[in-house]
Amino acid sequence: MKTALTIAGSDSSGGAGIQADLKTMIANNVYGMSAITALTAQNTTGVSSVMEVTPEFLGEEIDMVFQDIYPDAVKIGMVSGSGLIKVIAEKLKEYKAKNIVVDTVMVATSGAKLISDDAIEVLEESLIPLATVITPNIPEAEVLSGKSIKNEVDMLEVGKLIGEKYNVAVLMKGGHSINDATDILYENGKYTYFRGSRIDNPNTHGTGCTLSSAIASNLAKGYSLTESVERAKRYISGALKAGLNLGKGSGPLDHGYMIGEME
Repeated sequence: MKTALTIAGSDSSGGAGIQADLKTMIANNVYGMSAITALTAQNTTGVSSVMEVTPEFLGEEIDMVFQDIYPDAVKIGMVSGSGLIKVIAEKLKEYKAKNIVVDTVMVATSGAKLISDDAIEVLEESLIPLATVITPNIPEAEVLSGKSIKNEVDMLEVGKLIGEKYNVAVLMKGGHSINDATDILYENGKYTYFRGSRIDNPNTHGTGCTLSSAIASNLAKGYSLTESVERAKRYISGALKAGLNLGKGSGPLDHGYMIGEME
């Protein structure tokens, strides 16, 4: 069985973060492992508290994984502290990690910045250049490029700009009123469109975590980046269409919709 490591925060309500990542990995037939960057007290209505681990402890978590069960892919989610980001970058280089998917979680859908300016700087300098692919949403792509994105043409231009700036493949995630859930991959001077139709489901908690983990899972299994994104999009569409409805706010996806009910 192929293996994947998620380096991200914990979501106590199970819809995002490492919980979403591990569910996604097992649903995509990959053995998932985790290095936790922070504990959060949260549910579908919001986050009440965050407690970060120390850089030293995060380093030990990563050591213990790589030294025993070497991951075929690594997914990195929200990491808010510059010290944590530095440790992750150092460890990925030390162990020559492969198939690295960085979900550049910096800006909430509301527009609120989720990490500090110095952490963004470290992310740009040390972590993004190590990635196989990064998966920014529209606000995050604007931060990385310094450009405003108003339409699909802007998405193309900014994807190319970011890709060339960091020498990395970029999956520009649509939505945010730019297009109808179509994502655009920029890789080695080539664009690939992943057309999607907006699914009428208000429960979208953890969609970014789930997409990036599904991409990592498929890279771990040996699929090309284009194939991995295509398969990940298909998986997340099914998880949304399943129509799970839990919680009082924006609820989670049905990560196990393919597994079926067990009596």
